This record gives sequence, C-alpha cells and structure tokens, in this order.
Amino acid sequence: MGMLVDGTWFDDDPLPADRGGAFLRPDSSFRDRVSRDNDSRFKAERGRYQLVTAPSCPWAHRTVLMRALKGLDGAVPLLESDLPKGQGWAYSRGFDDLAPKNGVFHVHQVYTTARPDYTGRATVPVLWDRKTKTIVNNESSEIIRMLNSEFDEFGDPTLDLYPASLRGEIDEINRFVYDNVNNGVYRVGLAKSQEAYEQAFRNLFTAFDELETRLSRQRWLVGDRFTEADLRLFPTLVRFDTVYYVLFKCNLRRLADYHNLSNYTREIYQMPGVAATVDFHKIKLGYYGGMRHLNPRGILPLGPGLDFSRPHDRSGLAAG
Repeated sequence: MGMLVDGTWFDDDPLPADRGGAFLRPDSSFRDRVSRDNDSRFKAERGRYQLVTAPSCPWAHRTVLMRALKGLDGAVPLLESDLPKGQGWAYSRGFDDLAPKNGVFHVHQVYTTARPDYTGRATVPVLWDRKTKTIVNNESSEIIRMLNSEFDEFGDPTLDLYPASLRGEIDEINRFVYDNVNNGVYRVGLAKSQEAYEQAFRNLFTAFDELETRLSRQRWLVGDRFTEADLRLFPTLVRFDTVYYVLFKCNLRRLADYHNLSNYTREIYQMPGVAATVDFHKIKLGYYGGMRHLNPRGILPLGPGLDFSRPHDRSGLAAG
C-alpha cells in the first residue's frame, strides 16, 4: 500500500495487525477543526478549503456525500482521484501551487507540504486549508461534522444530519456500525490469520442481521429522518456486493439477499444528489486495481449487475 517515512515515499508498507492477526486501523494524524467562529484559526470561508478524496474510498465517500447534500459544491472545491494508484492515491491534476510531478499528482504531496517530515499513510479524505497551506483534518467522521454545521452560510442551513436531540442515539449506532460494518469489512478482508478472519466475519454478519431487523421496523437508523448515521452506513453497503463480498471474502450473503438492507440502500441511492457520488467503475479500479496484494494481476470484474435505481418499498414504513 505504501507510506511516507520522514517525508519520503516507500512502496513497502506491511498492513498493521495485532498479535492475533487482526487488522488495525491507524488513527488519523491531523485533527484541527474548521469553525464559523470569527476567532477560529480555521474560519469557515467560501473557497478556502480543498477537499481531497478518492471515489473508491468509503471514508472519503462520506465527505463527498455530506458536501453534496448540504449544497456546498460552490463553497468547498473537490479533487477526486482519477488515475490508478501508484504511490498511493493518484490524480491527473493538482491544485493551487501543488502540481503534478511527471504528469501525476499524489496525495502524499499534500501531506509532505503540510509536514515535510511526515511519517505514516497518506490517506483520504483530506481537508486542506488553501490560505495557510496545511492539512486541517484527515478524519472523515470529523470532516462530515464540520461540513454539516460550520458552512451553513454557504450551503443549506435547513439540513442538519446531526441534530442535538438525536446525538446520543446517533453516536451509539455509529459506534456499532463502525466497529462491525464500516471497519468490519476491512477486518475481514485484511485479516492475517484464520482466527481473526473468522471472528471479524461472524461479527460482520451478526451486525447485518441486527441492522436488517432494525430496518424492518423503522425507515431510518435513528429517529424520524435520514441522519449522519445513515450517511455513514451507506458507503459500505453500496460497495458490498461489488467489492467486499468477493475481494474481501465477506461471502456469507450478499446485500441483495437482505430485503430491508437492500431496499434501504436503494432509497438512499435515489435521494437527490447521491447517485452522482457513486461510480462503480472507479470503485472497482480503486479496489481491484489498487489492492494488488489481494488481486495481483489487477483484473477488474465486469459484474455484478446492480440496479440501485429499482423501486424500493421503504416509503410506507414508520419513520422510527
């Protein structure tokens, strides 16, 4: 996968695991915050912040979804990876004075511009401050909160996906979904022992069963509306049958085999602005073409045949 060591790129990067072979996700390194507060070091301003993402990455997808739903296209410029991975995420263009080298711009250039001696993975999403030329934040769960509330002057202030009255419930389901589903598919697919794989596999499908039951009773995960909890679950679900079922060996059941989860996914996909954030060819390119330790020849599958535009049956269900 590759990583930076003291600002220098190395292709060799063994995936971290505990002694039992379970995949460990490193913590994000940049954790500052954009605020609407006038005294903030990173004040919310139109055009000041660049969002750097990749269309295959579910963590980056969260931020692209929030940006779209909040109507922030004109306020927060977006750079999405459009080339096969080389030294990590690769782009045909850069931004501002960050330019391609030998025709390719890599996201690790963003990291070394912010911190020349940076050691670690160069992940997406990245929220970059064009004024001070540094990374504000590279933790998706925090970036979506900023996009939800701090840029209301430039987007849709009526849409709040993290309302105060539901925050406790949203946080609780977020923890469950992250541990067992969002990160769970990676704990299955990147396990380094049979025992770690089997435990993660069982946890994933137990969680799917619980979510299927929950969504048989209510339309959304929390409350009477689409919230951040639904936004965070969707990127994993929409990739499941295309990537995780096959490449990550999450093959007990497909998403299509769950009546409520599959209908729920289609309802979100059909919300205004969401389908435009999903590109299955680029998703396959990022996983099957970019994870050569799992797919050495980089062959992209032609299937499966999916139609998320088919009608769903969620509209008659109680809100929550």
